[in-house]
Amino acid sequence: MIRKQVFGCAIALMAMLLPAASQAQGQLELLQPGKLSCGADGGYPPFSFTNEKGEFDGLEVRVMKEMARRVGLEYAPVVVKFDSALVGLMSNQYDVLCNVLDITAERQKQVRFLDGWLESGGRLLVSKDAKISKPEEFNGVIGVLASSTWAKLAEKLKARETKYYKVEVDALRDLVNGNIDGMITDAIVGAWGIQKSALPIKATEGYLSHVQKGFAIRKDKPNLAKALNKALSDMLADGTYQKMTSEIIGYSPHPKEPIRSEWSWSWTVPGFVDKAEPHADARSNASGLMPPRWL
Repeated sequence: MIRKQVFGCAIALMAMLLPAASQAQGQLELLQPGKLSCGADGGYPPFSFTNEKGEFDGLEVRVMKEMARRVGLEYAPVVVKFDSALVGLMSNQYDVLCNVLDITAERQKQVRFLDGWLESGGRLLVSKDAKISKPEEFNGVIGVLASSTWAKLAEKLKARETKYYKVEVDALRDLVNGNIDGMITDAIVGAWGIQKSALPIKATEGYLSHVQKGFAIRKDKPNLAKALNKALSDMLADGTYQKMTSEIIGYSPHPKEPIRSEWSWSWTVPGFVDKAEPHADARSNASGLMPPRWL
């Protein structure tokens, strides 16, 4: 008799949980049920690239793919151009922009960022035989990725001319061939490129900026933002994030004090669609979500 009662309670509990979980999935503001479409340019190693097996790979790919898996969604990449990536997100061409975007106050006016998942900064790369070692000594032609924050950093240098590129690898090619004298790129990208390619380039001393990177999402998708933030938090707690990022660049680039999303997760069982409230960190800085280290 007791066994029958326990069994009956278990069945009743499952009947209550399954519809709730299904309802939660249905309220994730997805373009296509069960799939998380992610815009990414696919040509920005080590963040996104095609590996030797012909597979889409990289830091942002592995992290977002695991986040999607934990939310119960299929990761579906959409290849986009960097300079039009935000436009594509705002026009609802994909659910999340998975390019490594600097979290800036200006961009926060357009989109919501998930919790900061990586910290890096801008570095100046020059030819290996260049006679300079510090950014303030630079006075040549500089190359930067169009529509990136590197363009603003270039204004601080004594560059004779600034050239803009749609794909950063073209700037790197021009630097190696002597068509430009330097280029600004992400510190992780620069270090990885120098190590892997053995190209005749070097990074000058110091950082031009310290920035946190975030995955961008439309502001009308708070439930999806909360679910993905929870997945990232769990990955950090169980060591998955540290392991998968260290496999590519040798260490964990997660910020010590991550910039929190405007909508941080608030978890309830069994779903994740309770009313979201702005995270306290979103109001801790008058200029937006800029951390103290922002330069």
